[in-house]
Amino acid sequence: MTTMDEDRASQPSPEPLPDDPEGGKPEGLEGTVERILFSNDETGYAVVGLRPQGTRDEVTIIGNLATVQPQEFLHVEGGWVTDKKYGRQFRVERFTPVQPTATEAMERYLASGLIRGIGKRYAKKLVQKFGADIFDVIENHPEKLSKAEGIGPKRVEQIRASWTEHRALRDIMMFVQQYGIPQGFAHRIYRQYGVHSIEKIRRNPYQLALDIKGIGFKSADMMAQKIGIPVESVDRCKSGIFFMLQELAGEGHMFFPADPLIQRASEALGVEPDLIVTAINALKEDGHVVLDLLPDQTRAVYLASLHRHEVGVATGLLHLMKSGKLLPKIEPLKEIAHFETTHGFSLASHQKQAVAQALGGGVLVITGGPGTGKTTIIKAILRILQKFGVSTLLAAPTGRAAKRMNELTDMPAATIHRLLQFSPQENKWLRNPQNPLKTDFIIVDEASMIDVQLAHALVRALQSTTSLVLVGDIDQLPSVGAGSFLRDLLQSQVVPQVRLHEIFRQAQASHIVMNAHRINAGDVPIIPPIKDGEVSDFMLVEREDPASAVDAIKKLVQVQIPSKFGFDARADIQVITPMHRGLLGAQNMNRELQNLLNPRGRGIERSGIAFRPGDKVMQTSNDYDKDVFNGDIGFISSVNQDDHTLRVNFDGRLVFYESSDLDDLELAYAITVHKSQGSEYRAVVMPVHTTHFVMLQRNLLYTAVTRGRGLVVLVGQRRALLTRGEF
Repeated sequence: MTTMDEDRASQPSPEPLPDDPEGGKPEGLEGTVERILFSNDETGYAVVGLRPQGTRDEVTIIGNLATVQPQEFLHVEGGWVTDKKYGRQFRVERFTPVQPTATEAMERYLASGLIRGIGKRYAKKLVQKFGADIFDVIENHPEKLSKAEGIGPKRVEQIRASWTEHRALRDIMMFVQQYGIPQGFAHRIYRQYGVHSIEKIRRNPYQLALDIKGIGFKSADMMAQKIGIPVESVDRCKSGIFFMLQELAGEGHMFFPADPLIQRASEALGVEPDLIVTAINALKEDGHVVLDLLPDQTRAVYLASLHRHEVGVATGLLHLMKSGKLLPKIEPLKEIAHFETTHGFSLASHQKQAVAQALGGGVLVITGGPGTGKTTIIKAILRILQKFGVSTLLAAPTGRAAKRMNELTDMPAATIHRLLQFSPQENKWLRNPQNPLKTDFIIVDEASMIDVQLAHALVRALQSTTSLVLVGDIDQLPSVGAGSFLRDLLQSQVVPQVRLHEIFRQAQASHIVMNAHRINAGDVPIIPPIKDGEVSDFMLVEREDPASAVDAIKKLVQVQIPSKFGFDARADIQVITPMHRGLLGAQNMNRELQNLLNPRGRGIERSGIAFRPGDKVMQTSNDYDKDVFNGDIGFISSVNQDDHTLRVNFDGRLVFYESSDLDDLELAYAITVHKSQGSEYRAVVMPVHTTHFVMLQRNLLYTAVTRGRGLVVLVGQRRALLTRGEF
């Protein structure tokens, strides 16, 4: 995330100053970080305001500084350069966090939030008590801290643990720097490997490429060769192939054909194909990959875990389909007719077919776009099952989708992770074949978001007599993880399925529904003309250049939509964008909208993001201890500037975040289309511009449009809807 103009990230290399003709011999500066002007967590690049020791003036330093925090004291080495736009700057080649010696600097450093348990008040007390010895006391004699007023045993332990973490981070920074890895990755490395990070990296540097987002195989390989691992080492080739398969899995692939994989790996690693074959066979012997012969006689290379999940899902579903059903004898046509009479409307033929097949037990897949009656089918199934006393569970892949399922059915619904009771401590599902879910029937919504790993966990946790109904829209974006589970299931033609095509009369009046189906069919969406005093639920606000589109979005979110439709700017309106980067990307739009909707407040800063009370934020990873998951959106309810902690309200549940947890939060005034899956919003605003050319695919636009429940506004160029030739 950023706090300055996006062009900071792509500014040209500054020219050396005239008095520094060689680019400067390395110089040194020491001072306090005053503010983070720009920070990119992915590249590690940052622009930082530093106040050198003994001066009141602030200088700008640039380089791989993404891990530094305000009030941290640094020793930096590098040279002065000048930039045509930004002026004189100090380009940092390496930096070291150091302990300040001046009283004021020590207090500010201790109160910066780097060390949990010490805020402004306690920082002052500790410096008054121990003076320049304070860092030695924390490092070597933490028990003495209790001699300072107000410092009890609990706080002493908190400070000691935090200092240990801080010291480990500093050591990791110094270690990775010598091998060309940006210091900005130190936090991620520590969170992955803990206090034994350096030991684990030395043992297998290639693991970094698998575990740490942003570190690719090339960087890990460079480190490995500096450590002394030969280019033609079989272990190097094994790691390279394994990383390649992991990357392919991240793109959705379950396997890769052997011959193209051998060729690709040979070129990437710079070794002969025979050595790649040897490495693949070694990986097979080690149990890391599986070689399989597909029906078309293609030799496929699987990651062993993905092969296990794929076989497990197929076996489990077949078992569920063949096992006896414990459902009571229900006469579907009779019960459907009773449901129609009770609720005062008739089901369409495909809806009746879906309900009848579901009541027959076993496994069923129901798929259809918006307005085709999926929710009505779920309600009908539930009401009939309730009448016969059939125990039923509802689940969805995300918290937002589960909450929406609960609202639509008036029945409890949970995330699949919560339902299956995943244990992060044991790294396993507590619901499994030995401890299955005790239910007669389970309905899973938004099944298009389920990857093969989650599907396997779900199927393993079901009793053989449990009936399973999967509901979803296969035309939305596929799951982020490997395997398009729902699509593959439908294409197999093995599992019973009902496809819904009819759009119901009440949905036909919605331009959102109509245009979603047009987009899905490859047609250009129809933008209805707006007459004075009229409103539509689907609009296009045309703007040619990105800057004017940003201004239009800001005006729509802050003024026009709230005043015309009565929607709350923060709670009801969601900006959804195809990309992270650029003026119309999620990063810049978040900065713009935060400054517009929540510009003031006692906040705290982390990696260039200011978190303030009232901010709309999103969890970016699964945290099973906190019971929050990737994509969950909440609002910051309170911020503690002393401890650099905050609390987030997730749909009425307060979750506490320590300073180190803040890397898992980002602003959510604007989110990417992928992050919006499984959610619905009263109003969606989406930029459509040719600068997002690479991402403007049919299923991406379709997914974004179907997130809007009451209003969709596209902002940008009409021709952007035609750019990819998809329509």
